Amino acid sequence: MKLRYQYRIYPTDQQKRLMSQLFGCCRVVFNDALAYCQEQYRAGNKKPSSSELSKRLTELKKTEEKEWLTEVSSVPLQQSLRDLEQSYCNFFKSCKGQRKGKKVKPPRFKKRKCKQSARFTDNGFKIYPDSNYIHLAKIGDIKVIWSRELPAVPSSVTLIKDSADRYFVSFVVEFNPKQLPENQNSVGIDLGITDFATLSNGEKIKSPQPLKKQLNRLRKLQRNLSRKQKGSKRRAVARKKLAKLHAKISDTRNDFLHKLSTKIIRENQTIVLEDLNVSGSAIRFRPNG
Repeated sequence: MKLRYQYRIYPTDQQKRLMSQLFGCCRVVFNDALAYCQEQYRAGNKKPSSSELSKRLTELKKTEEKEWLTEVSSVPLQQSLRDLEQSYCNFFKSCKGQRKGKKVKPPRFKKRKCKQSARFTDNGFKIYPDSNYIHLAKIGDIKVIWSRELPAVPSSVTLIKDSADRYFVSFVVEFNPKQLPENQNSVGIDLGITDFATLSNGEKIKSPQPLKKQLNRLRKLQRNLSRKQKGSKRRAVARKKLAKLHAKISDTRNDFLHKLSTKIIRENQTIVLEDLNVSGSAIRFRPNG
């Protein structure tokens, strides 16, 4: 099976500028290819193949208008085209009923202020053994915090910048999971409203409620952002403060869920959950009068 391992990185100011350039090039390549596909669709033609889009990218680099695409590594640019191809593949399968789950929408244009990413294959990065650095093509050696050991040699790495201006590297590795020792323990889990969950042994698990604890500060930052003029530097600073708070709330929630699920899985052989649509069972209160 394939697993994803994510680590925090701390690039220098020069490396941040190079990453920003790389993210911009990947975004331009993706959006340009998507616009070309939509143009062909409106003209009544079939969607261009991945090889056709790749050849078009090669010709685009030779033009004076997009000559700056050659200043970054070509590996992430080609991966952007593969991402577009995969998005269309998922969309077509969803329309034909060949894909389970919710309906997949067609690919959308990427925005500069949203989450940015660029993916390198095995020939675009290098991990130094017993070192706190990773090398990315045309960016250099970047400091990384190895919070846990990689179980195998990764096949790819994705460079990520979130909306709170934090940088991460995400690895995909092939992993053969080891079976946990068997035990005779079993547990039933009942999700609740007051308590996060109640176990069949009577244990009640409280939720950290990160959103409720930060709600007043969240409202204050949202009001502060709404007062700033669009396009101004002060609005950019206010947006970053709000994004950092959202990231803190999300990290607290994910940390709680990961630790709880790991604890339950390791302590029990059988886990029973109720078949309930939790997201559709919200209670709505109507004001009197």
